[in-house]
Amino acid sequence: MSEAASRLPFSAKSRRTVEQPISYLIQTALHNPHLINLAAGLVDPRTLPVEQCEQITQRLFGDDARARAALQYDTTLGLRTLRKELLSHLARVEQVPEGELGYSADDILVTTGSQQVLYLVGDVLLDPGDIVIAANPSYFVYTGTLTSLGATVVAAPMDEDGMDADAVEQVLLRLQREGRLSRVKLIYCTSYFDNPTGLTLSLPRRRKLLELARRFSTHHRIMIHEDAAYRELRYDGQPLPSIKSFDRENRHVIISNTFSKPFAPGIKLGYSAMPADLLDAVVQQKGNHDFGSANVCQYIALNALQSGMYQSHVQTLCQSYRAKRDAILQSLSRHMPKHPELSWTKPHGGLYVWLTLPADIDTRRSSRMFQRCVSAGVLYVPGDYCFVADEHGELPVNHLRLSFGQVAPEQIDAGIQRLAEVVAQEINEHGAPKMGQKVTSARA
Repeated sequence: MSEAASRLPFSAKSRRTVEQPISYLIQTALHNPHLINLAAGLVDPRTLPVEQCEQITQRLFGDDARARAALQYDTTLGLRTLRKELLSHLARVEQVPEGELGYSADDILVTTGSQQVLYLVGDVLLDPGDIVIAANPSYFVYTGTLTSLGATVVAAPMDEDGMDADAVEQVLLRLQREGRLSRVKLIYCTSYFDNPTGLTLSLPRRRKLLELARRFSTHHRIMIHEDAAYRELRYDGQPLPSIKSFDRENRHVIISNTFSKPFAPGIKLGYSAMPADLLDAVVQQKGNHDFGSANVCQYIALNALQSGMYQSHVQTLCQSYRAKRDAILQSLSRHMPKHPELSWTKPHGGLYVWLTLPADIDTRRSSRMFQRCVSAGVLYVPGDYCFVADEHGELPVNHLRLSFGQVAPEQIDAGIQRLAEVVAQEINEHGAPKMGQKVTSARA
């Protein structure tokens, strides 16, 4: 058989799909058990609701009728009693009556994690060459999904108030002038405690993003996909209404939530509210995937919500993660070199801190700094993974993401100390700051 004849004819979509960067980081951590892993965006294993799920499953399988129902198929849309409970839950989170949400239980889809709905929405809305507007930096796993679907990601910068809505407006105006507005299908925004920066979209920008979607929907409806995965992990600051809460006609906004971050990733459930016509298309596509998410997991989620275990667990998580958030911020202040171009975010929730280093320091996976950190026993996510390149193919390489989700509390200070010593070494080798003083780690 010739070499050509033995070659598999992979589809164009398959050829566009590349390995996610997180795979390498996980492999690196597994091969070096002494690494302090500040890269993984996983939840704290010690806070997983083991006892609660044991009680739920004992009750569930102690009732023959309910057990048989849980072990049977349900609808592709999701267990109706769960969707009704989720509607009530979302109303509580929004602090409004159910009737003021602008959607019903029939507009809620249960998925196999929120990642599935990110893929499904893209699958039904996007053709190769279509445009998605996203923040820069943004959630790099989703960017990989969009690349697989053949979409073009056009980035808008973000600052301490989240995705810059004025910059989004300028992007839309530019695309309109270029005759490409008809290719814009979606605006993607992580509205609470953003991955990777930990920043939150301000209230005025929430309103403006929806206004922009409405105003520029001249060729077709432009959708906003509001990723609210971290919404319930709020440690301080004021609660904010979702972008979806302003979409009272249920026409322009999809809001996606998950059980993974506030409860347990092992039950692998997400849920989203969206316009009815989009929901119908997404459900048809989901039917091609799985005919519905795991029913027994939906019963576990339903019982957790109905019994109050879910709400109690969220409070426990917030206490635990708040302490870890405070610890990592204190360690950064204690150990990081003092330099005018070195800063980090101070998130009010979520699992991430975003670190910005002097512009001439390279944090990429191929960099000397990354290798030094691995040798020193600490792992981070290189920030370039999270950026979309500009029109010249360039992107910033002096950022990194830290996660305090999985790391043990007693490892946080040591991990930051190791990182800070490498950062100080890199800064010294790239030249002292303008004031002429040598930079050293705080420990030194």
